Amino acid sequence: MDLLIMIAAIIAGSAISLAGGSLIFTTKKRRERAILIAMPFGAGALLAAAFFDLLPEAFELGEPRTLLLWTLVGFIAFFLLERLAGWFHHHHEHDVTHSKNASQRGLIVFGDLMHNAIDGVAIGAAFLVNPPLGVITTIAVSAHEIPKELGTFALLLSRGWRDRTVLLANVATAVATIIAAVAVYLLGSDEHLPVDVLLSLTAGFFLYVAASDIIPDIHEQPRRTGTLQALTLVVGIILVGIVITLLGV
Repeated sequence: MDLLIMIAAIIAGSAISLAGGSLIFTTKKRRERAILIAMPFGAGALLAAAFFDLLPEAFELGEPRTLLLWTLVGFIAFFLLERLAGWFHHHHEHDVTHSKNASQRGLIVFGDLMHNAIDGVAIGAAFLVNPPLGVITTIAVSAHEIPKELGTFALLLSRGWRDRTVLLANVATAVATIIAAVAVYLLGSDEHLPVDVLLSLTAGFFLYVAASDIIPDIHEQPRRTGTLQALTLVVGIILVGIVITLLGV
């Protein structure tokens, strides 16, 4: 029965974060302008998730110096994956742009999947203690996912995906939360998983996506637009950082 309650809570929580992220779809008439602002917000959300959530949690579980090396491994791994994806395309300008967008979409989705799986580990561990704590943890995780999902949706839209594809990708990655939570609950603990390493790798993924593509795009914008985007990035960091800090998840 507790297992069914956990699955139902995760589904409800995923629906909450999905609803928050889908707010970007309400601005279809001004989509380009919305994405122009939401894209740097997404970068700020990824940076905040890495520095306020993933790395601090990892450091509580393992040795910081070692885990920082795993963060670097995640950063370099994403760099190599993106380079590898580019090798399979001709080097005409259109093909390079298409390849870059495709590889960035893949990296963003994979990073989101990893983050959701780690959230599932936390939820499963909480339900092992007692169901009420598990429900509270699920609500907290869902709440701090809303601003991150808003940014993720904007990033995927800016890389050429349609609304429906973005929604389907979000639903697919949300399944990772259920799978991870059920696995931890059935195993009886999270001791069999290198959670600290997974947290550090995911932080490296998020840092790469923000630093390699989004921030350079801001520098290429006209001065007024670039300044607005830079401020939006800082707002994303502050807002998501405050949410994560207040919820303590």
